[in-house]
Amino acid sequence: MPKSRPVELRVAPESPDRNLALELVRVTEAAAMAAGRWVGRGEKNEADGVAVNAMRLMISGIGMNGTVVIGEGEKDHAPMLYNGEKVGDGTGPECDVAVDPIDGTTLTAKGMANAISVLAVAPRGTMYDPSAVFYMEKLVTGPEAADVVDIRLPAGENVRRVAKAKGCGTEDVTVVLLDRPRHSNLVKEIREAGARIKFITDGDVAGAIMAARPDTGIDLLMGIGGTPEGIISACAMKCLGGKIQGRLWPTDDDERQRAIDAGHDLDKVLHTDDLVTGDDCFFVATGITDGELMKGVRYRGGGATTHSLVMRSRSGTIRNIISEHRLSKLQAYSAINFAD
Repeated sequence: MPKSRPVELRVAPESPDRNLALELVRVTEAAAMAAGRWVGRGEKNEADGVAVNAMRLMISGIGMNGTVVIGEGEKDHAPMLYNGEKVGDGTGPECDVAVDPIDGTTLTAKGMANAISVLAVAPRGTMYDPSAVFYMEKLVTGPEAADVVDIRLPAGENVRRVAKAKGCGTEDVTVVLLDRPRHSNLVKEIREAGARIKFITDGDVAGAIMAARPDTGIDLLMGIGGTPEGIISACAMKCLGGKIQGRLWPTDDDERQRAIDAGHDLDKVLHTDDLVTGDDCFFVATGITDGELMKGVRYRGGGATTHSLVMRSRSGTIRNIISEHRLSKLQAYSAINFAD
């Protein structure tokens, strides 16, 4: 009787895990469509209010046990999406959640480019706590120059290093920064290095992503902006392979002392992994107005079209999602009023 062959056990490949970002995009789509009705109407608070409401309603159905760590502010001043609020349906993974229903409220109110709705998620306890200092000096660039920049160097030196890494001249480098009086010396340094400047009035999360994405015409983001936006940008950099560096920037002596009392080293350079330590980050954004990254919300009779950017750090996959929405269908199951 012939000997039987030993049974060969084959281990099945691990099944792909859940990509939370593909669920989260519905949240930013809802916020963008709600805010889109207020584009160009000069009412930034009203636009922000409807976007916050839409985002909060939609995120409640997402399968996660989330805690807002970057939100609309403390509970006493922010009744919705406040820091510490629990979001999601209470099932699934425990997550830190960063929300910005409108990155660029002024851009929305004035109908200007690059207003977006943003949401970032990372494993619980991995997002930096920015509560002590609201502002941060930032430097952001994409994968090509990620290993050569240093926020401690003069602006001109960073421009030259980026140009060398990208194989171009300094005159080909474009730096995006917020149009603020505090940047007057920085503007001078950048121009003396031969680089060009794209000023933005608001929304430096979009600016950071532009600096890290190809074909936007932007190579660097520099300057002082919000610390919360820096943490959201760090989630995006984890997905894009870019780099953010930051240093806390207290606005006065009282804020400086509060930061020191909280244990912050104001001279320390905070890198991407300091701002978000988790390795499985999700980042989603939906355009409210047209910009270099995405198109804004387009309305038509009974419907709307949105353009979203959906990213995950673990896989490195970046998706551009164009969605067509039938507003009558959405109204049937949603408490959000997309009609006006």
